[in-house]
Amino acid sequence: MFLGWKNNNLGNSNRNFYLIFKKILKWGAVAAVVLYVAVVLIRIPHFYNLRKTEEQVAKIHATKLTLDDVLGVNLPPEPGALADVTIEGVDSNQNGIRDDVELAIFKEYPNSAKTRAVLLQYALALQMEMAQTIVNAGTVTAVAEDSGRAYMCIGEITSRDDIKKFIEISDRLHSFVEIRQLNNEVRKKAQKDFYNNNLGSYSSLDETCDLDISKLSN
Repeated sequence: MFLGWKNNNLGNSNRNFYLIFKKILKWGAVAAVVLYVAVVLIRIPHFYNLRKTEEQVAKIHATKLTLDDVLGVNLPPEPGALADVTIEGVDSNQNGIRDDVELAIFKEYPNSAKTRAVLLQYALALQMEMAQTIVNAGTVTAVAEDSGRAYMCIGEITSRDDIKKFIEISDRLHSFVEIRQLNNEVRKKAQKDFYNNNLGSYSSLDETCDLDISKLSN
């Protein structure tokens, strides 16, 4: 009789242990699922922002100067006082170049397509600093890469036989765009803020100019 009672107690203990273990497994599985769902929900904004950044970086690198821009096929009207109302300014012909800067380049160099080409490309790149809707390490670095290309492109229209003269002419052309593009303190600050704590490491791209400068007549 004592042995039977002992066996019954052992059987009940085993069943109780099994039920407790089953509950632990059940709630452990539930907890794992809840944790997984929570992690997924938390990561959704990250992956969304990553995708939007990748799309914007692709758009930045796809933004190129066109031959029509250089030839003035669709020159904008004078923006007047509207030119400085906002940081971005006015781009009525929607070619990515601020209208007042574009017109200043054509006014200064009406007879040199090569000079207009390199200056317009530089103006286009600098304008991207002011017009980005997504500002993070990915987009800022992409803009910096294109600005670097445009900066170097300006040197492509000047002979390097006389280095002193090459530097002098290149500096003058760079300054021509920069003075007009960053023509007030608000825009200078916007450029500084754009790069501050956002710029990642990058290397120079192989091609500097958007167009083949050698094919332009003058």
